[in-house]
Amino acid sequence: MFDVIIAGGGPTGLLLACELRLHGVRVVVLERDAEPTKIVRSLGLHARSIELMDQRGLLERFLAHGKKFQIGGYFAGITKPWPERLDSAHGYVLGIPQPITDRLLSERATELGAEIRRGSEVAGLSQDPDGVTVELTGGTRLTARYLVGCDGGRSTVRKLLGVAFPGEPSRIETLLGVMELTAPAEEVAAVMAEVRRTQLRFGAGPLGDGTYRVVVPAAGVNEDRSVQPTLEEFRRQLRATAGTDFGAHSPRWLSRFGDATRLAESYRSGRVLLAGDAAHVHPPLGGQGLNLGLQDAYNLGWKLAAEVAGWAPDGLLDSYQAERHPVAAGVLDNTRAQAVVMSLEAGPQAVRRLLAELMEFEEVNRYLIEKITALGVHYDFGEGHELLGRRLRDVRLKRGRLYELMRAGRGLLLDQTGRLSAEGWADRVDHVVDVSEELDVPAVLLRPDGHVAWAGDDQEELVTHLPRWFGAAA
Repeated sequence: MFDVIIAGGGPTGLLLACELRLHGVRVVVLERDAEPTKIVRSLGLHARSIELMDQRGLLERFLAHGKKFQIGGYFAGITKPWPERLDSAHGYVLGIPQPITDRLLSERATELGAEIRRGSEVAGLSQDPDGVTVELTGGTRLTARYLVGCDGGRSTVRKLLGVAFPGEPSRIETLLGVMELTAPAEEVAAVMAEVRRTQLRFGAGPLGDGTYRVVVPAAGVNEDRSVQPTLEEFRRQLRATAGTDFGAHSPRWLSRFGDATRLAESYRSGRVLLAGDAAHVHPPLGGQGLNLGLQDAYNLGWKLAAEVAGWAPDGLLDSYQAERHPVAAGVLDNTRAQAVVMSLEAGPQAVRRLLAELMEFEEVNRYLIEKITALGVHYDFGEGHELLGRRLRDVRLKRGRLYELMRAGRGLLLDQTGRLSAEGWADRVDHVVDVSEELDVPAVLLRPDGHVAWAGDDQEELVTHLPRWFGAAA
């Protein structure tokens, strides 16, 4: 019997496996596909996801395979300079194809002792007060104390649970693929620049050796979303959109995606939870989807591990939905807003021009980018210091930096006074006495996901906050 079964071996499921293994949780990841996908649905990590990788000591692996960008255009394709003074030591986008992200997280999960079973598809599930039984398509049964569905927008786990998935269905569809183009690079670049003046759903990005990542509007919405487009469909739509098919040939892979916008009514049903696209889907505007799923996993991992270990305070696991459901609702709303101002109709175009003017103000530009990159996420922990509920940037300390202290996924009391104590929680919270010129509060208590659970200098007050997140004192 496992502690946790994770259905879905994409970025969300793999990062969740890593987080659980940091705490010794026995975990198995079930992935339907027998081989890793080559489809590049996501092209990068936003600032908050980069911070997560840094906090767990993984950032150097990602930097070795990615490229840093500080370019505008992430909100509705409105091109503005990258905002100054972002509240992060990682104020950039890391360009890295999703298959590489998958591979790096898979390698890390395996290093930590997670079991990954490819070619394993969930066909049924049942649960009782003590655990969950999962049936695979071949008839194999597995049991665990918990199951987490990270199996994508058409989640089998969500459907088996009967969790409602309200929202809007796809109204438009876009084709995505990697293929060779015989047209000269200069011609491709010139046509793309002209077409994208009015059609932001078109693009042809060079990958080298005449190979391009091509995005183009589809003719309609395919009733069967699992049917892959053909090269001829791509060429037909390229001609309709750009006036040429660029001599497209030799596709590496082809796929399609829609603009459905849906949010699960509940992230938890008994001992089964949902994360990533299984819990929310939206258009890929701003490149938020993969990042939103990673941040779900980061929020859920330590809470589920605490439940398995037996020290979780009442309500800790339910705080996963309480915190992440509103965040996903906000992402869905900002993608809806972006879709509206990307319309070619006169009204939306007028709003787009006004928004572009407003983004000339640094505060507005920074606010929108912090929304896209999740740096602005603020959980409601009640009244208290202005830092309460917010993530803390990687501040420099006298003996290193903050994120280097968070590798083990434990709570952290950063104490600049040297007078505080977390003695009764030493098995769950690291107490570090150090100082930082960048931190203007005497001490902060950080949850394992880096959000501030308390700030101040009063020992009695600290002791009232520790049990809320870390259970009873030992």
